[in-house]
Amino acid sequence: AINGGFFPRDPQMPGQHPSVVIGVPDIGASMQAVGQAGGEVLGTPMQIPGVGQYVAFRDTEGNRLSMLQPLAPAGR
Repeated sequence: AINGGFFPRDPQMPGQHPSVVIGVPDIGASMQAVGQAGGEVLGTPMQIPGVGQYVAFRDTEGNRLSMLQPLAPAGR
């Protein structure tokens, strides 16, 4: 699934770029895979209430991306 959002421009944060967020089933395993592939995980996962766990990373080319492990749907 493709998802996204829009944010207002902020003069205090110039140079904002599009953000690519990849949905993953297991954020811990995905973070480990990033490191094994030569990428760098940027911090620890944060819990976004009602959404899931989120963490940013850089790939081997220096691109900043993010991953999100969504919450399980209600009733599962």
